[in-house]
Amino acid sequence: MIRTEHIYKSFDEHEVLKDINLTFYPGKCNLIIGRSGAGKTVLLKILVGLLQPTSGKVFYDDTDLFSLDRKSLQKLRMQVGMLFQGSALFDSMTVEENIRFPLDMFTSLTYAEKRKRVDEVLERVELPGINDKYPSEISGGMQKRVGIARAIVLNPKYLFCDEPNSGLDPKTAITIDALIQSITYERNITTVINTHDMNSVMEIGDNIALLHQGRVAWTGSRHEVLTSDNETLQDFIFASPFLQRLREAALRHLKENE
Repeated sequence: MIRTEHIYKSFDEHEVLKDINLTFYPGKCNLIIGRSGAGKTVLLKILVGLLQPTSGKVFYDDTDLFSLDRKSLQKLRMQVGMLFQGSALFDSMTVEENIRFPLDMFTSLTYAEKRKRVDEVLERVELPGINDKYPSEISGGMQKRVGIARAIVLNPKYLFCDEPNSGLDPKTAITIDALIQSITYERNITTVINTHDMNSVMEIGDNIALLHQGRVAWTGSRHEVLTSDNETLQDFIFASPFLQRLREAALRHLKENE
């Protein structure tokens, strides 16, 4: 579990985050959503320790992230996996070398043990046998799955995903969502996803936090999205006429079956 307490973040005179109090639960897909400029990326960077908050705390279970010394912080980071926007694979490395990178950095495993682990995670993301290919030789969707394989190669307790469906076609995006969800459930990972993809919200949003102008405007699950009367949420989720009609139809169905 990850928990924030009264997180504020300012850049010079500009206050980006204002009193953020959130809990991200294990075994669930925890989504951070909001318009551009709402503070999603800044919050994600604070959660992983890439940015220091102006004030406030981040707890990993009962551990205060920003009170850790260098050695303890490195130990914690071994429990964290990160799927970057655009996958962020090293072009000059093969798929195997990309996935093996965290193992090289944080473990003393033998080459054979690392190779076995790489094969295991490639099998898990349904890409067996592509060890020797380079990122330029595989599709964008496959690159994203390689990114997931690298993110889980250390068996993390915590997984962060920054816009995992960015640049993907709808069908591939659904596949990536389903993969992240299944890995989260089977390994009881605390997964935090920064996204603006409404399909992700409706399909895998176990625990959703909507940021608006730097504040938490709404929290709930995907099951509560359609019936919430929160105006900020409705304005964000149902911006298009099609989605608004979908919501109205769903509400009629719920009313008819009461």
